Amino acid sequence: MDKQQTFNLGNLLVTLSETMDISNPTISQHQHRTAYIALEIANNAGIKGNMLENIFTAALLHDIGALTVEEKVLLHNNEAENEELHTVRGEILLNRIPWLKSISKIVRNHHRDWKDWDEDLGNPVVTASQIIYLSDYIERFIDRSRYILHQADDIMEEVRKLQNGKVNEKIVSLFTDVSKREDFWLNLVSPQLSLLLLQKGPLHDTHVTMDDIMLISNLYRDLIDFKSPYTATHTAGVAECASRLSALFGFDDMDINNMKIAGNFHDIGKLLIPNSIIEKPGKLTEHEYAIMRCHTYYTFHTLDSIGGLDRITEWASFHHERLDGSGYPFHYKGDRIDAGARIMAVSDIFTALIEDRPYRRGMDRNQIYQIIKSKAPGQLDEKVVDLLFDNYNPVYAYVKEKQADARRFYDENFNSWLM
Repeated sequence: MDKQQTFNLGNLLVTLSETMDISNPTISQHQHRTAYIALEIANNAGIKGNMLENIFTAALLHDIGALTVEEKVLLHNNEAENEELHTVRGEILLNRIPWLKSISKIVRNHHRDWKDWDEDLGNPVVTASQIIYLSDYIERFIDRSRYILHQADDIMEEVRKLQNGKVNEKIVSLFTDVSKREDFWLNLVSPQLSLLLLQKGPLHDTHVTMDDIMLISNLYRDLIDFKSPYTATHTAGVAECASRLSALFGFDDMDINNMKIAGNFHDIGKLLIPNSIIEKPGKLTEHEYAIMRCHTYYTFHTLDSIGGLDRITEWASFHHERLDGSGYPFHYKGDRIDAGARIMAVSDIFTALIEDRPYRRGMDRNQIYQIIKSKAPGQLDEKVVDLLFDNYNPVYAYVKEKQADARRFYDENFNSWLM
């Protein structure tokens, strides 16, 4: 892979945004629809340049702090006990990524009523926050069981009520103009909405590098892990273990870096899995296990849709494939599973076994050895397994050190007053 390879930022963000909303039909396309509404309002206002990009990006990621499927559904149904909670988390997460810091305050304030602002629309953060406030409200009010043009008048009636201290009258007026167009409503519920966002969005000509891919993978590592205190350091551990093993295996610096990105992304499909399954203290039922098995498919689907990340995509999404074909979701076997994917598979099992889970304590070296060795050579690569145990102490210490860092950040920011 060329070190100078670039990626379309619009495609990257639209694709990753979708992952947060495909877990439940009641919230499907919520981020995309909110971004489309916000984009139409902003365009009608004549907003351009960085401000338009910030509004679009913040809308695509506005619910990034809603970490679980259950929380997303409650928010969408206006049933969340603390609506502010996800906005605080979102600000914390976005502030960790240098090129997303500019939208963190917008995400933090996208549920802030107009009457609670001390500044006017001359402040870009105020304007952006109010546009997303309205856009989010409209999307959540849509009845997905009714034809969209049959409910446009009802939606506008609700929007007008927001002028009483919720949303600035000018923002409401801007949307009123947009709402008169049938094409707006039909685009909003179109199955091709993601394509419209790529074509009409302000990021279609913006590109980022592999360094930026690493940063965004760090963000999604945190999203995946912080869903639950029981998995708060798992992805961090897998990424560090995989990068360390790949270095020992003889990978060059570029592929070691790519392995870490793959490790950060490997469980992105778990964003779709309800916490009732992830945190279950006992054995999963057949039905629950069937749901769990979909996560690697969605990891593949998400990364493959970004484009240009072929090896990272396979290394991330094949971590439950097995050499004898007994894995999932593709049931690949033998040479179809390359060295990177084989390293990721061992890293995932090893990291899971050293961690405390709801149903057991983390295991010691002998227990881990027995379990992993029993899967080689039939399922796991013997060379990778031997590499792990030949270097067990330094690998274990390195992974635990990185997991301790992740745990410290999680406890300070997510496991105290926020949870």
